[in-house]
Amino acid sequence: MKTYIKFLISGFLKSFLNIFLIMTALVFILNILKEIEFFNNIDVSPWYPVYLSLLGSPSIIFEMFPFIFLISTQFFFIKLFENDEIQIFKYTGLKNITILKILSLLVFFMGLLIITLYYNLSSGLQSYYLELKNQYTKNDEYLAVINKNGLWIKDIVDGEMAIINSSKIDGNFLKNSFITKFDENYDPIISIISDKIDIRNNKWLIYDAQVFEGNIGKNLEILEFKSNFNLKRIKSMFSNLSSLSLLELMDLKKNYKSLNYSTTEVEIQIQKIISYPIYLIVMTILSSVIMFNAKKFKRTTFKVATGLFFSVIIYYLNNFFNVLGASERLSVISSVWFPIVSLIFINIMVLYKFNEK
Repeated sequence: MKTYIKFLISGFLKSFLNIFLIMTALVFILNILKEIEFFNNIDVSPWYPVYLSLLGSPSIIFEMFPFIFLISTQFFFIKLFENDEIQIFKYTGLKNITILKILSLLVFFMGLLIITLYYNLSSGLQSYYLELKNQYTKNDEYLAVINKNGLWIKDIVDGEMAIINSSKIDGNFLKNSFITKFDENYDPIISIISDKIDIRNNKWLIYDAQVFEGNIGKNLEILEFKSNFNLKRIKSMFSNLSSLSLLELMDLKKNYKSLNYSTTEVEIQIQKIISYPIYLIVMTILSSVIMFNAKKFKRTTFKVATGLFFSVIIYYLNNFFNVLGASERLSVISSVWFPIVSLIFINIMVLYKFNEK
């Protein structure tokens, strides 16, 4: 490997590591404050919020990587400008676009490592974090799971536990459902079979119910069933997709399809992971372009502020398109890739005469 390539790679990695550690420390501190507030009235070890913060921080850092790369690139070029190393490279015949190609290739491989190693680690830690924290919330009594056998719900109302299994969700209705209620001693009280249950509200409406109580069975045209769940809550319980690895997301997508449940949010998460290395490259190139166009400004704070300004715009732009995708106003592909493709075109336009800067 040529000396200048080693120099550029080591310089960028040092800049990245510094920014990564700073961001990790900030996220960790903010997480501790959030956990301390959560456990304010709960008797736990003083170190427990710290432990939960360690588990929850990597998932947040994953979402911040595009901006970590952007800021890292800024500080990398700031150092090159301050030491006049860019001019030295130019005198030796090394073009700016060549530097950009080296950084882009490095970032691409870093992006692959992030989605294959870091993401799987962070999703596993996030899953364990949610499992531990759920023990200290009222949600511990309630559970909703989707697997190849359909939707399963564990619900507790007025001291009685209900286990609900449905094969499909069709609009506001559960289809092909079987409900069993148990008393506090886990003895069965009643069983209900129905092909159509309206779950828009917490007071479910069970149509054409077959009710079995003891050895007696009867048919009811409509039956009210009180639950802690409604359609909105069921959907929200499957919204934390950051706790699932890529393989788990694939399995969840299959299970959603078998249940006739919308796979849009899962597909968006999968596309975000797949597009991540490209996204990181785009952010790195954008940061490089910003730095070369702002190098005439002597104040470092202005250069960094410019990068942060664009970071905020890109963040809200991504969120806006993700919302459009989740609400199915845009296709999944468009909602994830349109912001990235837009940034690529912007980079291409401003890269004109890049070697002359």
